[in-house]
Amino acid sequence: MSMQVFELVIDGKADGIDAISVVDRPAIEEHFIALKEQHEIKLAEVDNEKRILMGAALVPDKQIYRKNGKEEYYVYFSKETIKKASELFMINGNQNNATLMHDKKINDMSVVESWIIDDEVNDKSVKYGFDLPVGTWMISMKCNNDEIWNKVKAGEIKGFSIEGYFADKAEFNSDKDIYEQLKKLLEYGN
Repeated sequence: MSMQVFELVIDGKADGIDAISVVDRPAIEEHFIALKEQHEIKLAEVDNEKRILMGAALVPDKQIYRKNGKEEYYVYFSKETIKKASELFMINGNQNNATLMHDKKINDMSVVESWIIDDEVNDKSVKYGFDLPVGTWMISMKCNNDEIWNKVKAGEIKGFSIEGYFADKAEFNSDKDIYEQLKKLLEYGN
């Protein structure tokens, strides 16, 4: 038996992304990179860290496995939902909302750059070694939190994960699934 697939959508003003979490195992299976900057000062080369994390926040049409008790299913986001969610995230001023592993609120973390990939060849993300589809939401986060930065350098934190509220709409895996769901809906209507 195949699992159900749900498209997550924005269905109201309260929906959208409230925070970005830094995690060890991002659900979208995309890791970020930590950017460093080198300055030359009077013939001496000093390695000053920018403390910028860059990576994908959401990848379009990527099925993400979820388990809620005994129920297992997949969710995904369309390009249109990702674009709308990324815009609402910034409009609502959520760029300073960050958590560690979706559990602990953390300070001194801010989204400083946000963009949607619109060209797989010439996008800024390609320069940094990413190979992601058009419609992916990329972010850069400034990390002024020493505890988190040390976890990044130690390889304990590897990517981003979103926190937010979305409505879902079911998709069906076959014509038989559609027939069964319609039959159930009609039965409940009587």
